Amino acid sequence: MTIKHETQQGNPSATPTKAWWKEAVVYQVYWRSFYDSDGDGFGDMEGLIEKLDYIQGLGIDIIWLNPVFESPDLDNGYDISDYESVMPKAGTMEIWEKLLAEVHARGMKLIMDLVVNHTSMAHPWFLESRSSRDNPKRDWYIWRDGQDLHPPNNWRSYFTPSTWEWDVETEQFYFHSFATEQPDLNWENPELRQEIYRMMRFWLDKGIDGFRLDAIALLAKPESFEDAQNPEDIAYLTNNPGLHDYLQEMHREVFSRYDVVTVGETAFVSPEDGLKFVDEERGELNMLFHFEVCDEMPTWDMLRFKQVQRRWYDGLWGRGWGSQFLNNHDHTRQVTRYGNDGAFRVQSAKLLATMLHTLPGTPYVYQGEEIGMTGVRFPSINHYNDIAMRNRYEEEVSKGRDPQEVLEELQPLSRDNSRTPMQWNDSEHGGFSSGPPWIYPNPNYKDINVEKDGASPDSVYRYYQRLIALRKQYEVMVYGNFEELEPWREDEHLYVYTRTLGEETWLIVLNHADQPAILELPESWRNQERVLLLDNYAGADDEIGGPLQLGPHEARIYRMNG
Repeated sequence: MTIKHETQQGNPSATPTKAWWKEAVVYQVYWRSFYDSDGDGFGDMEGLIEKLDYIQGLGIDIIWLNPVFESPDLDNGYDISDYESVMPKAGTMEIWEKLLAEVHARGMKLIMDLVVNHTSMAHPWFLESRSSRDNPKRDWYIWRDGQDLHPPNNWRSYFTPSTWEWDVETEQFYFHSFATEQPDLNWENPELRQEIYRMMRFWLDKGIDGFRLDAIALLAKPESFEDAQNPEDIAYLTNNPGLHDYLQEMHREVFSRYDVVTVGETAFVSPEDGLKFVDEERGELNMLFHFEVCDEMPTWDMLRFKQVQRRWYDGLWGRGWGSQFLNNHDHTRQVTRYGNDGAFRVQSAKLLATMLHTLPGTPYVYQGEEIGMTGVRFPSINHYNDIAMRNRYEEEVSKGRDPQEVLEELQPLSRDNSRTPMQWNDSEHGGFSSGPPWIYPNPNYKDINVEKDGASPDSVYRYYQRLIALRKQYEVMVYGNFEELEPWREDEHLYVYTRTLGEETWLIVLNHADQPAILELPESWRNQERVLLLDNYAGADDEIGGPLQLGPHEARIYRMNG
């Protein structure tokens, strides 16, 4: 395998090539928390089918479905034990086929969440691999000797203090980047790779419209497993030599044969490295998730956010494509973490949506975001299901730390913040299930729910509808070049920028603060005629020539007429 060429930087003045998935808006369905059709406490695919009209009504183009493959479900489906069957909690293959048909009948597309960095230890491949040192599938996973029962190196995994687990029967350690029950696959083995590609084609031939590829930057491992100077900085797990050879082979063997979209989850990736994944001349993936915001910005920091947006725009634009998101099933709900989920929850939810849908890249909507659902703080560790949080809690408490202090430290970024059941109405369990849910609901479901939001003239859902409709009506929102207005580049609360395509220019004005603001446009802009396309406040002040009087968390989109 040979990489095609060295990657160059993006071209911020270029107009990107057109593609259907660039123009799309994606809705992420964390199905186990979306809608339970049978009262067992778990959301399911039948429940999703019942709610497809709700998703379609938002204007969504693509549904991203979290893993539904057969799994022991230790890590909520990200521990796959059979790639070609469906987990009973989610439904059956027949129900999955019905779901696909119903999604397509509504003019939407469906992408599957696929994990090929690791499997469950219950997968038949691993059962064979660990059965003996000379089993043909031994080399499908990563096995190493240790020193006197000590692991081969000092690396820590995402979920545990070590990436290594001792196997008593074969007296070697196996490697796992996540939980001990999730052994990593050995991508150096060509037989394994071909089996993965065959499996991908199995689903694509069924008619799915692409994949979200979990932990895809972890596929390649280092040539030698040397100790890390700082084992807590687990960036060494990702972006190792050989990764892009695998992705280019994957594209040649699979993706190039279908009109689908591929999205890579790429942790610890800079714009320079990120372009390697999505450069349209290289043939790897269509778009990526980077985590310079969600993983590296614990609370809102406008100046840092602006810097991240500039770097990724300069790095990708005109050559590759990115995405916009501030929350998902792994990250706390955006209005709680990056906005104001109190007095200005509704305005803040709309401002964050305006920002994400008008910045360059494909916007992702995480279920419940469209009604302004918030994060949660449960009173006890026993209320939490998040395996990463529970493991970290046990690790810290075992050091002698105060349990309540550890709990409070871990609560803000717990993955369970975004995994509480979808809040449909104010009935028991928020209308999610007729039985006790698999995870506690957010207690505020009586105040924040789909039914109540829909009845409000100030509805967050309706605002999302209008925002998404603008994207479908105006190409500038997708393909327009991005530029910040200089007077506010270093402002800690105001984000003021334009999108321009040909003769069309939009001005986006955001006041990300709990206080009002007055914004005096530059003289060259002051007397230009402008049309207010969208505002999250009623009765915006639009006097030409005068300053803009912005309320707390106010967002405006103007179409400039020069």
